Amino acid sequence: MPELVVRLMELTDIDAVVEVEKMSFSSAWTEDIFYQEIVNNQFAHYFVVEVDEKVVGYAGLWVVIDDAQITNIAIMPTLRGNKLGEKLFKYTMEQAIRLGSSRLSLEVRVSNIVAQRMYRKFGLVPGGLRKNYYTDNKEDAIVMWVNLQ
Repeated sequence: MPELVVRLMELTDIDAVVEVEKMSFSSAWTEDIFYQEIVNNQFAHYFVVEVDEKVVGYAGLWVVIDDAQITNIAIMPTLRGNKLGEKLFKYTMEQAIRLGSSRLSLEVRVSNIVAQRMYRKFGLVPGGLRKNYYTDNKEDAIVMWVNLQ
């Protein structure tokens, strides 16, 4: 049985996270963006999921006062479908609650039905639409949210 760990992201994880990012998104964040988020953004909290001590996914969370926003979440494409995203998302939600958040929101591509289905499992519901939100193809984003308390 593989060992699964979800933990706070460290600077030494950036290279592995960028690898997951590049394999997951056409408009990938750079090493510098992740570095700035971890080092200079007081609102940012990033987490990684490891399988057998190898980073295979990550999630970003901004917490401002009592509002939490998932900035990004990704699992290595070859490992999707194994509930790693659910475990990582659950952990991230728990951290949002621990940090005092009363609401959690995120944007998800209209075409990403798999992710929308997972978010619904955690109680998130659609709350609006952001037209032309994604810069790579101008796809709309569904804003989903949930009350945490």
